[in-house]
Amino acid sequence: MSLPRGKDFRPSWPLTSGHIQTMLSSSGVRRLLLPRAARTVQDGAEAVLVDGGGGVRLTGAYTAQKSRARPRGLAVLFHGWEGSVDSTYVLQTGSRLLADGWDIFRLNFRDHGDSHDLNEALFHSCRLDEVVHALGEIAARWPARPLALAGFSLGGNFALRAALQTSRVGIPLAYALAVCPIIDPAAGLFSLEESAPWFYQAYFMHKWRHSLLAKQKAFPQHRYFEMSELKQNLRGLTESLVRRHTDFGSLQQYLDGYSVAADALMAMQIPATILTARDDPVIPVGAFEQLRLPPNVELDIAEHGGHCGFIRGRDMTSFTDDYIAARFNAVADGTPGG
Repeated sequence: MSLPRGKDFRPSWPLTSGHIQTMLSSSGVRRLLLPRAARTVQDGAEAVLVDGGGGVRLTGAYTAQKSRARPRGLAVLFHGWEGSVDSTYVLQTGSRLLADGWDIFRLNFRDHGDSHDLNEALFHSCRLDEVVHALGEIAARWPARPLALAGFSLGGNFALRAALQTSRVGIPLAYALAVCPIIDPAAGLFSLEESAPWFYQAYFMHKWRHSLLAKQKAFPQHRYFEMSELKQNLRGLTESLVRRHTDFGSLQQYLDGYSVAADALMAMQIPATILTARDDPVIPVGAFEQLRLPPNVELDIAEHGGHCGFIRGRDMTSFTDDYIAARFNAVADGTPGG
């Protein structure tokens, strides 16, 4: 049986609009309309504290499958920037994989999912080491095999970078899948500022400022920012925090620090898939078209889907649930090529 491809996603109007797909993907309306089955991964989930190394603690949620005598494997899911383990897309994907017999681990990045009080230092996108360390602990504590990883948006970027590291550090990751990952952060930042409609930057900035204020409240003795800095735009606030809280000499160096553009993924040792949409208004498709990839990394560009949307219709379910499940199941069945 062949695997689903991006070209198989053919929504009807008005879901052919990348903007509508993107706006619906994280909307409260979508969460209300989703069927109950899209939230079953929360039933009986165990709240978990994970060691990120060097005293770092990350939070997550583990759910054991109950449909099979033995699990197909362990699926680890990474949310996007300012998302969490309870983001709609994470719950949907987790619930679908759970129904197919996978054990599920949903990981929160630092300062996500109400975890602002766990670590004094601020989250930034180059904190890969703690995520890889956490992935190693997860693999050891729940040894169901194969171990497969999926991430969305910034979580997709983390998934690809983690997958580049796992072979080197001995983590038995079998497969990684990234949905609409950030490829070239500098291009993405420019796109949000210059090309995308104003409300995307406003949405992300609102969530980011709320998170930063929560961090400041958790550690009142530490000055993370000046209130005047919170009034800056995306580029300005990012640059201010990079200079305050990282060792990078410039904003560009920081953005390059988590880029997977050009030939960065040529070193990938395991099978991986990148799914994106040509009409994604948040992450420009040009960065994907310029990638140089080894044969074991699949690039799949759908015509429609927006940013992490791929919503089929009125029930608000996503094509990515079937897409991810089919590839994870193929890995578990030993037929990753479909």
